[in-house]
Amino acid sequence: MDLVKLSRISMKHLITLHVMLDTLSVTAAAERLCLSPSSVSKTLSQLRSNLGDDLFYRHGNKLVATPLARRLGPSVQQMIYDMEQLLSQDQFDPSSCETRFSLAMRESTFELLAAKLSAHVLALAPNIRLDISTKDSVGFDGLIAGSLDFIILPHDLSQPPAPRNELVWKTLFQDEMVCLMNPDHSLADSGRGELSLDDYLSYGHIGITDGDLNIPFFEMQLAQLQCRRKISISLPDFGSAALMCHHSALLFTCSRRWAEMALQAKGLVNRALPFDYGEVAYSLVWHSAAMKDPAQRWLYEQILACSETA
Repeated sequence: MDLVKLSRISMKHLITLHVMLDTLSVTAAAERLCLSPSSVSKTLSQLRSNLGDDLFYRHGNKLVATPLARRLGPSVQQMIYDMEQLLSQDQFDPSSCETRFSLAMRESTFELLAAKLSAHVLALAPNIRLDISTKDSVGFDGLIAGSLDFIILPHDLSQPPAPRNELVWKTLFQDEMVCLMNPDHSLADSGRGELSLDDYLSYGHIGITDGDLNIPFFEMQLAQLQCRRKISISLPDFGSAALMCHHSALLFTCSRRWAEMALQAKGLVNRALPFDYGEVAYSLVWHSAAMKDPAQRWLYEQILACSETA
Protein backbone atom coordinates (compact mmCIF):
# COMPACT_ATOMS: atom_id res chain seq x y z
CA MET A 1 0.00 0.00 0.00
CA ASP A 2 1.48 3.32 -1.09
CA LEU A 3 0.47 5.52 1.85
CA VAL A 4 2.40 8.52 0.54
CA LYS A 5 0.49 8.45 -2.76
CA LEU A 6 -2.82 7.92 -0.97
CA SER A 7 -2.14 10.86 1.36
CA ARG A 8 -2.11 13.19 -1.65
CA ILE A 9 -5.78 12.42 -2.41
CA SER A 10 -8.26 14.03 -0.02
CA MET A 11 -12.04 13.91 0.38
CA LYS A 12 -12.08 17.26 -1.46
CA HIS A 13 -10.71 15.51 -4.55
CA LEU A 14 -13.21 12.65 -4.31
CA ILE A 15 -16.21 14.96 -3.85
CA THR A 16 -15.10 17.10 -6.80
CA LEU A 17 -14.77 14.01 -8.99
CA HIS A 18 -18.20 12.76 -7.85
CA VAL A 19 -19.92 16.05 -8.68
CA MET A 20 -18.06 16.40 -11.98
CA LEU A 21 -19.24 12.92 -13.04
CA ASP A 22 -22.78 14.06 -12.29
CA THR A 23 -22.66 17.49 -13.95
CA LEU A 24 -19.91 17.13 -16.62
CA SER A 25 -19.41 20.86 -16.17
CA VAL A 26 -16.81 22.78 -14.16
CA THR A 27 -19.20 25.72 -13.81
CA ALA A 28 -22.12 23.58 -12.61
CA ALA A 29 -19.85 21.64 -10.23
CA ALA A 30 -18.52 24.88 -8.77
CA GLU A 31 -22.06 26.16 -8.23
CA ARG A 32 -23.12 22.99 -6.43
CA LEU A 33 -19.99 22.97 -4.25
CA CYS A 34 -20.22 26.73 -3.55
CA LEU A 35 -16.73 27.22 -4.98
CA SER A 36 -15.25 29.20 -7.85
CA PRO A 37 -14.70 27.45 -11.20
CA SER A 38 -10.96 28.08 -10.87
CA SER A 39 -10.93 26.27 -7.50
CA VAL A 40 -12.68 23.24 -9.03
CA SER A 41 -10.25 23.28 -11.96
CA LYS A 42 -7.30 23.39 -9.57
CA THR A 43 -8.62 20.41 -7.59
CA LEU A 44 -9.20 18.46 -10.82
CA SER A 45 -5.67 19.28 -11.97
CA GLN A 46 -4.24 17.89 -8.72
CA LEU A 47 -6.33 14.72 -9.06
CA ARG A 48 -5.28 14.28 -12.70
CA SER A 49 -1.65 14.52 -11.66
CA ASN A 50 -2.06 12.03 -8.81
CA LEU A 51 -3.99 9.50 -10.90
CA GLY A 52 -2.08 9.98 -14.14
CA ASP A 53 -5.29 10.35 -16.15
CA ASP A 54 -7.11 13.27 -17.79
CA LEU A 55 -10.40 12.19 -16.11
CA PHE A 56 -12.39 14.48 -18.43
CA TYR A 57 -11.81 15.67 -21.98
CA ARG A 58 -13.66 18.03 -24.27
CA HIS A 59 -15.60 16.66 -27.23
CA GLY A 60 -17.14 19.52 -29.18
CA ASN A 61 -18.96 21.67 -26.61
CA LYS A 62 -19.26 18.90 -24.01
CA LEU A 63 -17.03 17.36 -21.36
CA VAL A 64 -16.75 13.57 -21.47
CA ALA A 65 -15.52 11.36 -18.63
CA THR A 66 -12.62 9.02 -19.41
CA PRO A 67 -13.03 5.26 -18.88
CA LEU A 68 -11.02 5.50 -15.63
CA ALA A 69 -13.22 8.29 -14.27
CA ARG A 70 -16.36 6.26 -15.07
CA ARG A 71 -14.91 3.17 -13.38
CA LEU A 72 -14.02 5.17 -10.29
CA GLY A 73 -17.54 6.66 -10.02
CA PRO A 74 -19.27 3.90 -7.96
CA SER A 75 -16.27 3.45 -5.62
CA VAL A 76 -15.98 7.18 -5.03
CA GLN A 77 -19.72 7.40 -4.32
CA GLN A 78 -19.41 4.58 -1.78
CA MET A 79 -16.49 6.29 -0.02
CA ILE A 80 -18.43 9.56 0.22
CA TYR A 81 -21.47 7.74 1.67
CA ASP A 82 -19.28 5.95 4.23
CA MET A 83 -17.60 9.19 5.28
CA GLU A 84 -20.97 10.95 5.56
CA GLN A 85 -22.18 8.23 7.93
CA LEU A 86 -19.05 8.53 10.06
CA LEU A 87 -19.51 12.28 10.39
CA SER A 88 -23.28 12.24 10.92
CA GLN A 89 -24.37 10.67 14.18
CA ASP A 90 -27.79 12.32 14.27
CA GLN A 91 -30.95 10.68 12.99
CA PHE A 92 -32.01 11.86 9.53
CA ASP A 93 -34.39 14.82 9.78
CA PRO A 94 -36.33 15.47 6.55
CA SER A 95 -37.67 18.82 7.78
CA SER A 96 -34.17 20.32 7.82
CA CYS A 97 -32.69 18.30 4.96
CA GLU A 98 -31.35 20.26 1.97
CA THR A 99 -30.25 17.24 -0.06
CA ARG A 100 -30.66 17.01 -3.83
CA PHE A 101 -32.27 13.76 -5.01
CA SER A 102 -32.23 12.56 -8.60
CA LEU A 103 -34.81 10.17 -10.03
CA ALA A 104 -35.55 8.89 -13.52
CA MET A 105 -38.84 7.46 -14.72
CA ARG A 106 -40.33 6.11 -17.89
CA GLU A 107 -42.76 8.68 -19.25
CA SER A 108 -45.64 6.34 -18.37
CA THR A 109 -44.66 6.48 -14.71
CA PHE A 110 -45.05 10.26 -14.46
CA GLU A 111 -48.86 10.03 -14.54
CA LEU A 112 -48.91 7.28 -11.92
CA LEU A 113 -46.36 8.47 -9.38
CA ALA A 114 -44.47 11.70 -10.12
CA ALA A 115 -47.05 14.26 -8.97
CA LYS A 116 -48.11 12.28 -5.90
CA LEU A 117 -44.53 11.50 -4.88
CA SER A 118 -43.36 15.09 -5.34
CA ALA A 119 -46.20 16.54 -3.26
CA HIS A 120 -45.72 13.94 -0.51
CA VAL A 121 -41.94 14.32 -0.29
CA LEU A 122 -41.89 18.13 -0.45
CA ALA A 123 -44.52 18.34 2.29
CA LEU A 124 -42.19 16.39 4.60
CA ALA A 125 -38.91 17.88 3.38
CA PRO A 126 -39.62 21.37 1.96
CA ASN A 127 -35.94 22.27 1.55
CA ILE A 128 -34.87 19.37 -0.64
CA ARG A 129 -34.53 19.47 -4.42
CA LEU A 130 -36.03 16.75 -6.60
CA ASP A 131 -34.51 16.36 -10.07
CA ILE A 132 -36.75 14.04 -12.11
CA SER A 133 -35.65 13.10 -15.61
CA THR A 134 -36.86 10.64 -18.21
CA LYS A 135 -35.26 7.23 -18.14
CA ASP A 136 -34.34 7.57 -21.81
CA SER A 137 -32.03 10.48 -20.97
CA VAL A 138 -30.44 8.82 -17.90
CA GLY A 139 -30.53 5.02 -17.80
CA PHE A 140 -29.05 2.31 -15.60
CA ASP A 141 -25.54 3.65 -16.21
CA GLY A 142 -26.58 6.73 -14.22
CA LEU A 143 -27.22 4.56 -11.15
CA ILE A 144 -23.84 2.88 -11.53
CA ALA A 145 -22.01 6.19 -12.08
CA GLY A 146 -23.70 7.74 -9.02
CA SER A 147 -25.45 10.54 -10.93
CA LEU A 148 -28.87 9.00 -10.26
CA ASP A 149 -30.49 7.77 -7.03
CA PHE A 150 -33.48 5.75 -8.27
CA ILE A 151 -35.23 4.64 -11.45
CA ILE A 152 -38.94 3.72 -11.58
CA LEU A 153 -40.14 1.88 -14.67
CA PRO A 154 -42.65 -0.62 -16.03
CA HIS A 155 -41.27 -3.94 -17.25
CA ASP A 156 -41.99 -7.63 -17.74
CA LEU A 157 -41.73 -9.81 -14.66
CA SER A 158 -41.79 -12.81 -16.97
CA GLN A 159 -38.78 -11.51 -18.90
CA PRO A 160 -36.68 -9.52 -16.38
CA PRO A 161 -33.85 -7.26 -17.52
CA ALA A 162 -30.35 -8.67 -17.77
CA PRO A 163 -28.96 -8.86 -14.20
CA ARG A 164 -26.38 -6.32 -13.10
CA ASN A 165 -24.82 -7.18 -9.76
CA GLU A 166 -24.65 -3.57 -8.60
CA LEU A 167 -28.37 -2.91 -9.07
CA VAL A 168 -31.28 -3.91 -6.81
CA TRP A 169 -34.87 -4.29 -8.10
CA LYS A 170 -38.07 -4.10 -6.06
CA THR A 171 -41.59 -4.50 -7.44
CA LEU A 172 -43.80 -1.57 -6.41
CA PHE A 173 -47.08 -2.87 -7.87
CA GLN A 174 -48.23 -5.27 -10.55
CA ASP A 175 -50.25 -4.36 -13.59
CA GLU A 176 -51.77 -5.86 -16.70
CA MET A 177 -51.56 -4.98 -20.38
CA VAL A 178 -54.34 -3.83 -22.69
CA CYS A 179 -54.73 -2.84 -26.31
CA LEU A 180 -55.65 0.82 -26.92
CA MET A 181 -57.42 2.05 -30.03
CA ASN A 182 -59.36 4.98 -31.46
CA PRO A 183 -63.06 4.87 -30.40
CA ASP A 184 -63.99 4.89 -34.11
CA HIS A 185 -61.79 1.86 -34.78
CA SER A 186 -63.60 -1.16 -36.22
CA LEU A 187 -62.31 -3.28 -33.30
CA ALA A 188 -63.60 -0.86 -30.65
CA ASP A 189 -67.20 -2.10 -30.80
CA SER A 190 -67.77 -4.25 -27.71
CA GLY A 191 -70.58 -5.98 -29.58
CA ARG A 192 -67.92 -7.82 -31.59
CA GLY A 193 -67.04 -9.84 -28.50
CA GLU A 194 -63.52 -10.44 -27.26
CA LEU A 195 -60.58 -9.31 -29.35
CA SER A 196 -59.18 -12.25 -31.34
CA LEU A 197 -55.56 -12.85 -32.21
CA ASP A 198 -56.38 -12.39 -35.90
CA ASP A 199 -58.00 -9.04 -35.05
CA TYR A 200 -54.94 -7.99 -33.09
CA LEU A 201 -52.51 -8.93 -35.86
CA SER A 202 -54.54 -7.52 -38.75
CA TYR A 203 -53.70 -3.89 -37.94
CA GLY A 204 -50.49 -1.91 -37.64
CA HIS A 205 -49.04 -1.30 -34.16
CA ILE A 206 -47.17 1.40 -32.29
CA GLY A 207 -44.00 0.16 -30.59
CA ILE A 208 -42.15 1.67 -27.63
CA THR A 209 -38.35 1.80 -27.71
CA ASP A 210 -36.19 1.02 -24.63
CA GLY A 211 -32.56 0.07 -25.10
CA ASP A 212 -32.08 -1.08 -21.48
CA LEU A 213 -34.85 -3.69 -21.40
CA ASN A 214 -35.15 -7.04 -23.13
CA ILE A 215 -37.59 -7.89 -25.90
CA PRO A 216 -41.10 -7.80 -24.34
CA PHE A 217 -42.30 -11.20 -23.17
CA PHE A 218 -45.53 -10.92 -25.16
CA GLU A 219 -43.49 -10.46 -28.35
CA MET A 220 -41.70 -13.72 -27.56
CA GLN A 221 -45.04 -15.43 -26.91
CA LEU A 222 -46.32 -14.26 -30.29
CA ALA A 223 -43.15 -15.55 -31.93
CA GLN A 224 -43.74 -18.99 -30.36
CA LEU A 225 -47.20 -18.91 -31.97
CA GLN A 226 -45.42 -18.09 -35.24
CA CYS A 227 -47.13 -14.69 -35.19
CA ARG A 228 -45.64 -11.25 -35.50
CA ARG A 229 -47.03 -7.76 -35.04
CA LYS A 230 -46.56 -5.22 -37.76
CA ILE A 231 -44.83 -2.28 -36.07
CA SER A 232 -45.80 0.69 -38.21
CA ILE A 233 -44.12 3.29 -36.00
CA SER A 234 -41.80 3.27 -32.98
CA LEU A 235 -41.94 6.03 -30.37
CA PRO A 236 -40.03 6.74 -27.14
CA ASP A 237 -43.01 7.26 -24.81
CA PHE A 238 -46.57 6.20 -24.04
CA GLY A 239 -48.06 9.69 -24.38
CA SER A 240 -46.95 10.11 -27.98
CA ALA A 241 -48.23 6.62 -28.77
CA ALA A 242 -51.67 7.43 -27.31
CA LEU A 243 -51.88 10.64 -29.33
CA MET A 244 -51.05 8.64 -32.44
CA CYS A 245 -53.92 6.27 -31.59
CA HIS A 246 -56.35 9.20 -31.50
CA HIS A 247 -55.50 10.06 -35.10
CA SER A 248 -55.01 6.66 -36.74
CA ALA A 249 -56.17 3.04 -36.90
CA LEU A 250 -52.94 1.87 -35.23
CA LEU A 251 -53.12 -0.24 -32.06
CA PHE A 252 -51.07 0.43 -28.92
CA THR A 253 -50.30 -2.22 -26.28
CA CYS A 254 -49.60 -0.69 -22.87
CA SER A 255 -50.20 -0.69 -19.10
CA ARG A 256 -53.83 -0.69 -17.96
CA ARG A 257 -53.04 1.59 -15.01
CA TRP A 258 -51.49 4.14 -17.32
CA ALA A 259 -54.33 3.86 -19.84
CA GLU A 260 -56.89 4.58 -17.13
CA MET A 261 -55.05 7.60 -15.65
CA ALA A 262 -53.18 9.36 -18.46
CA LEU A 263 -54.75 12.44 -20.02
CA GLN A 264 -53.36 11.44 -23.42
CA ALA A 265 -55.31 8.16 -23.28
CA LYS A 266 -58.67 9.74 -22.37
CA GLY A 267 -61.30 8.79 -24.94
CA LEU A 268 -59.39 5.77 -26.26
CA VAL A 269 -60.95 2.31 -25.98
CA ASN A 270 -59.00 -0.44 -24.25
CA ARG A 271 -59.55 -4.12 -24.98
CA ALA A 272 -58.13 -7.21 -23.28
CA LEU A 273 -55.25 -8.85 -25.12
CA PRO A 274 -56.07 -12.16 -26.86
CA PHE A 275 -52.93 -14.02 -25.73
CA ASP A 276 -50.71 -14.68 -22.71
CA TYR A 277 -48.58 -11.57 -22.14
CA GLY A 278 -46.98 -12.77 -18.90
CA GLU A 279 -46.76 -10.68 -15.74
CA VAL A 280 -45.93 -6.97 -15.79
CA ALA A 281 -45.10 -4.56 -12.98
CA TYR A 282 -43.67 -1.19 -12.07
CA SER A 283 -40.36 -1.54 -10.25
CA LEU A 284 -37.92 0.61 -8.32
CA VAL A 285 -34.21 0.20 -9.16
CA TRP A 286 -31.22 1.52 -7.21
CA HIS A 287 -27.52 0.95 -6.66
CA SER A 288 -26.80 -1.51 -3.86
CA ALA A 289 -24.70 1.11 -2.03
CA ALA A 290 -27.55 3.64 -1.87
CA MET A 291 -29.26 2.20 1.21
CA LYS A 292 -26.23 3.09 3.32
CA ASP A 293 -27.21 6.74 3.00
CA PRO A 294 -29.94 7.73 5.54
CA ALA A 295 -31.37 10.33 3.15
CA GLN A 296 -31.73 7.82 0.34
CA ARG A 297 -33.23 5.24 2.70
CA TRP A 298 -35.81 7.86 3.68
CA LEU A 299 -36.66 8.65 0.05
CA TYR A 300 -36.91 4.91 -0.65
CA GLU A 301 -39.48 4.58 2.14
CA GLN A 302 -41.50 7.51 0.73
CA ILE A 303 -41.54 5.94 -2.74
CA LEU A 304 -42.84 2.69 -1.27
CA ALA A 305 -45.52 4.54 0.69
CA CYS A 306 -46.73 6.44 -2.39
CA SER A 307 -46.74 3.34 -4.58
CA GLU A 308 -49.06 1.52 -2.16
CA THR A 309 -51.89 3.89 -3.12
CA ALA A 310 -50.99 4.27 -6.81
